[in-house]
Amino acid sequence: MSTTYGAIGSRQTAAVTRRVSSFFKRCLSAYHERLERQRLRATLHDLSDRELLDIGTSRGEIDYVASNRVIDPRGICSEGWNV
Repeated sequence: MSTTYGAIGSRQTAAVTRRVSSFFKRCLSAYHERLERQRLRATLHDLSDRELLDIGTSRGEIDYVASNRVIDPRGICSEGWNV
């Protein structure tokens, strides 16, 4: 009886460990994405208005572009995907 319980208990422990590990991986991934968005936002703010115009955006669109990197503000995907 205790062997059966031990096997079931260890499977449950492993499942909980995987869920906790997955949670922390998602948190770390979200943190890295946020840092990347902040770096992109800072880089875009450092550009002149002419340089921003050259890449097809304006100062008012910087936050949008940094938050939605896959979708271009003009409706064109920046990674070649159609929306």
